Amino acid sequence: MKNTNISNELSSEQKEKLFTTLKTRFEKNMGRHKGLEWAKVQTRLEKVGEKLWSLNEMERTGGEPDVVDFDKKTGEYIFYDCSLETPTGRRNVCYDREALNARQSFKPKNTAVDMATAMGIEILTEEEYQAFQKLGAFDTKTSSWLKTPLDVRKLGGAIFADRRYNRVFVFHNGADSYYGVRGFRGALRV
Repeated sequence: MKNTNISNELSSEQKEKLFTTLKTRFEKNMGRHKGLEWAKVQTRLEKVGEKLWSLNEMERTGGEPDVVDFDKKTGEYIFYDCSLETPTGRRNVCYDREALNARQSFKPKNTAVDMATAMGIEILTEEEYQAFQKLGAFDTKTSSWLKTPLDVRKLGGAIFADRRYNRVFVFHNGADSYYGVRGFRGALRV
């Protein structure tokens, strides 16, 4: 559920600033989106309304969103958080509300699932994370919660991943755990 205390509309100035930031990042990192053109991306962004707000939230929380793929079937551009480390504004969270409610003490302020839902984005799956890591070396000092399969979550666990020793590792932890260097990465289809 989106946070009703925050307007989901960006001002003209906010849109202009976001487009400038996204265009600069897009042009600086062409290897992430070979064959795609910024003009077409921007045209699509100008038509998406609330998804533009979600992209701005990704940016505001340190995600540095960038285009990583284009879905030919749907005509959607796919953005991922491309910050080198897990976004700073989304760290120190347990996995979901159930896990947060189960903690007896030292509860974090939020959960990855709740934050992603409020932002209108999806947490990366294990498959998306593995593909994402082929675009560069991400999470070399941090880790990111991944969308956890229901069978794992039903047993109290959640999965996360990082990159160490030039390899991607996927781990498990109690869904109620949280660390200052663990957050989550999001995906948004536009």
